[in-house]
Amino acid sequence: MSQDAPTVSSEPRYVQYQSSKESVYLKAIRQLISNDLSEPYSIYVYRYFLYQWGDLCFMTLDEHDNLVGVVVSKLEPHRGGALRGYIAMLAVKEEYRGKGIATKLVRMAIDAMIERDADEVALETEVTNTAAMKLYERLGFLRSKRLHRYYLNGNTAFRLVLYLKEGADSDRMGYHEYENGDPNLPPSA
Repeated sequence: MSQDAPTVSSEPRYVQYQSSKESVYLKAIRQLISNDLSEPYSIYVYRYFLYQWGDLCFMTLDEHDNLVGVVVSKLEPHRGGALRGYIAMLAVKEEYRGKGIATKLVRMAIDAMIERDADEVALETEVTNTAAMKLYERLGFLRSKRLHRYYLNGNTAFRLVLYLKEGADSDRMGYHEYENGDPNLPPSA
């Protein structure tokens, strides 16, 4: 029998962050995000999100329970009273990209926000991050603002917004039109 090179498991496991397992996951979350995102975050930033909105953080684990993907989010009232979700961080290990993991994680976060009656979801991403821009736009996010030199590295960002409710922005498509309608996306759970 010939031995093939090891391959990435096709069946990752998706779990919601649990604060009782902080000692297991926080270091891995920090490492994955710091490897993937240009913005350096202190331990306090992670704790700010995870302590208050741990139920809006979802992780992808491989067959050995190693962290391969994570989304960190929050949900709170915005200026005019709209309940705004915010996707703060999304990262997937390079060798696991292109398998729908990021899409699934974002969908899980959005679905959890919808269950909590969110009106919209916002995020920022570097204008040069074309893979992220495509992912979010496929899910119905719209470019809201260009933020010149937004990141500490001097890069410019787009603020993207996903309107979840009728009337939030009536002539724009929302998440539900994309939920299962795009054949290029994996089906939602």
